[in-house]
Amino acid sequence: MPFLLYLLGLAVFAQATSEFMLSGLGPDISHDLGVSLPATGWLTSAFAIGMVVGAPAIAVLGSRWPRRPALLLTLSLFLVVHVIGALTSSFTILLITRIVAAMANAAFLALALTTATTLVRPDAKGRATAILLSGTTLACIAGVPGGALLGQYYGWRSAFWAVAAICLPALIAAAYQLPSTPPTPSPPRRRGLISNDLVLRLSLGALVNGATFCSFVYLAPVITETADFGAGWVPVMLALFGIGSFAGVTVAGRLADKCPLRVLAVGGTALLVGWCAFGLLAAVPAAVVVLVLVQGALSFAVGSTLIALALYAAADLGVLGAGLATAALNVGAAVGPVLGGLAIAGFGFRAPLWVSAALVAAAAGLVLLTARSTGFTAGDGHPRDPVSGSR
Repeated sequence: MPFLLYLLGLAVFAQATSEFMLSGLGPDISHDLGVSLPATGWLTSAFAIGMVVGAPAIAVLGSRWPRRPALLLTLSLFLVVHVIGALTSSFTILLITRIVAAMANAAFLALALTTATTLVRPDAKGRATAILLSGTTLACIAGVPGGALLGQYYGWRSAFWAVAAICLPALIAAAYQLPSTPPTPSPPRRRGLISNDLVLRLSLGALVNGATFCSFVYLAPVITETADFGAGWVPVMLALFGIGSFAGVTVAGRLADKCPLRVLAVGGTALLVGWCAFGLLAAVPAAVVVLVLVQGALSFAVGSTLIALALYAAADLGVLGAGLATAALNVGAAVGPVLGGLAIAGFGFRAPLWVSAALVAAAAGLVLLTARSTGFTAGDGHPRDPVSGSR
């Protein structure tokens, strides 16, 4: 794999750290900027909304530029707004920087996913995708806990400075190592260009990612209130989930190009069983330790494989296809926690685990309902496209 892929993955690591790190910085921001703690939650919501809206919209605009300038511009913008965020004393300005950062993040990720698939063989898109998405899993392991520690000892602004600093190596590498390529040709305007198969894959990705973040966001109360661990175990468990995620996306990256449908069949079934087991055994500490690791691995293995399949199906759409994939991931990341929060209000801290199981079950049901018309369950998915059968 080209070394440039890993540097692009470093940028994704910085961006994912920025997306999730505010969960540990809210009280400090609230005190420093003189706003209520619930108001700081808007910073996370604004980021998710910016990702969903910005991914396809800015990706289409970015497709009109040569790839290297587009990547440099979006990553530079992401870096600059974090510097502004670190300097501002206005909550309104900070909120605006989060929206702009999310839109830059969405565009960069869409462009990076498309670029990654051009740097490798045509049959290696799954592994290239996994390398980029491993930046997200590493953010769960190191970035988010690291941001929390920086905030604790040096203030919340230090976490923003750290994200900006991490972007620099990737920015320099992109400036000197990215090949000069012309803009991605705009796809012809014809009816049905975005196929039902692509919509299915994106929907499945959103459901599985929704299940992942539905439980991940509310893992802390499950650990402390249901499993009765001490509060000091929370960062350990979050890191354990991240380790599992990294392992899952790494293994899936090697299999997604060879037998993606087998990965989905086996991994998806295990994922559903795992969420059900987690819901049943959430009060058993030993089971919680195992299931946090296993569910992290399965969630990202299945999710990254679905995104790889979406990129195969969207090959003719260029950057727009990657933008739609990015948007689908963030629809799940935005909706899942909302559903989990509603479930907690009515049924307690175990409820998000059961909502996650329901979302994965819904994904399985969607596959069964559409299998006859799409052929999604046929074949091994490689080297031909697993749905269309084309090579």
